[in-house]
Amino acid sequence: MARALELAAHARDAEGEVPVGAVLVLDGQVIGEGWNRNIGLNDPTAHAEIQALRAAGQAVSNYRFPGSTLYVTLEPCAMCAMAMVHARIGRVVFGATDPKTGAAGSVFDTLVSPLHNHRVTVEGGLCADVAGDLLRQFFRARR
Repeated sequence: MARALELAAHARDAEGEVPVGAVLVLDGQVIGEGWNRNIGLNDPTAHAEIQALRAAGQAVSNYRFPGSTLYVTLEPCAMCAMAMVHARIGRVVFGATDPKTGAAGSVFDTLVSPLHNHRVTVEGGLCADVAGDLLRQFFRARR
């Protein structure tokens, strides 16, 4: 999660993006990293989680990552949650909850829905204070 927080700070400081970072780990190795790039890429799908999944796909020449863990500083949205289901992520560990669009238990339970053929183990709250502070300070400065 420490690396995901560094990537979130990079998103904010270097690119003026909402500070969210993500790191995908498989067998103890980082296989993908990402940070929010929606604004700079003019791409509504360029969330940190999607960027990390894309990087991992290139790194391991596959689109599925069974047994992997995705660390992300903010609870995933529905789009990112479904990408995780399709990618067969084993576990997601997130920092701050998202009471508006969170899909890992706050608003939706997309990752553990019995309607899907794959479920992702969810753990929330890791470094939640730090991750939440990054987001609060970012939005406070923009208002």
